[in-house]
Amino acid sequence: MIAPGQSLGLLGGGQLGRMFVMAAQSMGYRVTVLDPGADSPAGTVADSHLRGDYLDDARLRELADTCAGATTEFENVPADSLRFLARHCVVSPAAESVAVAQDRIAEKSFLRDNGFPVAPFRVVRSLADLDGPEGGALVPGILKVSRFGYDGKGQARVRSLDEARAAWTSLGGEPCVLERWLPLARELSVVVARGFDGEVRTFPVAENHHQHGILDVSIVPARVPDALAAQARANAVALAEKLDYRGVLCVEFFVLDDRRLLVNEIAPRPHNSGHYTIDACVTSQFEQQVRVLAGVPLGDTALHSPAVMVNILGEAWMHAGGEPDWSAVFAHPRAKLHLYGKREARAGRKMGHYTVLADTLDEALAQALQIRERLRPLAQPAQSIPPEALA
Repeated sequence: MIAPGQSLGLLGGGQLGRMFVMAAQSMGYRVTVLDPGADSPAGTVADSHLRGDYLDDARLRELADTCAGATTEFENVPADSLRFLARHCVVSPAAESVAVAQDRIAEKSFLRDNGFPVAPFRVVRSLADLDGPEGGALVPGILKVSRFGYDGKGQARVRSLDEARAAWTSLGGEPCVLERWLPLARELSVVVARGFDGEVRTFPVAENHHQHGILDVSIVPARVPDALAAQARANAVALAEKLDYRGVLCVEFFVLDDRRLLVNEIAPRPHNSGHYTIDACVTSQFEQQVRVLAGVPLGDTALHSPAVMVNILGEAWMHAGGEPDWSAVFAHPRAKLHLYGKREARAGRKMGHYTVLADTLDEALAQALQIRERLRPLAQPAQSIPPEALA
């Protein structure tokens, strides 16, 4: 066990890292962040900030010498950095698990080869890979770069093979995955934690709605039948066990119109759709990340009350011509505001989030959308979020 008072290392300085740092500090740990940025959200609240590249041997050695354990806040940390640290301290998650999740080709192949249902796909490394009936069967579809794509970046919707060829060229000829587009009824996610002793806990299933490829609203508990929610949680646990994953992992799912459940992708870290856990659950996903790394028993994941989480993007600052009027949030006594300390607001940039708690899910959703309309009225209209639950 890594006891409170000892130091934990974190690779990555974004908002996920910021929330990890705060959770760890509240439990009595000190945190050192390794990140190249000067004013990163995590670095500004950490006990120590090592400014450097994730492959900087000197910085990695310093982190290893001063920390009893190390973890990550985003999936694109080089696996070699995790392997180096693992020779000197506890590391969660392991390099081998992260290597699968940070490469879409490896991820899709792993899921398919281990029997997890996924959308039909094909690996595209050249234009020739789009030829023939196999390629034609995958359009209309979505072409996705294999590495470093997020929040809709590095993706292109294609309706024909000609569009797929043009999109592959526009994406720089990078290795990609072409996935068949399927009609969706819902998008879900499950955050699961697995300790070094094999203990597993899942958080309540979130129902997610996106705008321009970026998560907009998460509704918890998801408005799906209990059996479907149980299936999603069981699949998330099975996936973590098959990966031999130790840490906090998010599994994103598609629910098709015929109610089939497919795995969309996995994130080897806490997830945007799990932010509601800070205010709505006994244990947050970030405290759970600390618990796994420290080798202590996992926390209770029970939901206090229904919750709706809404992302706050840079557009809120643009609409306000400066700092937004936060009274739109504070007017609701059960709304919780979380800002990430980012100094520059840009379109599509995640600047914070708020979570609304209520006695009923309908009440939480209505209040959350009212606040969203005041902060950014040009957002996706509220009626685009289906009000009904799946039968």
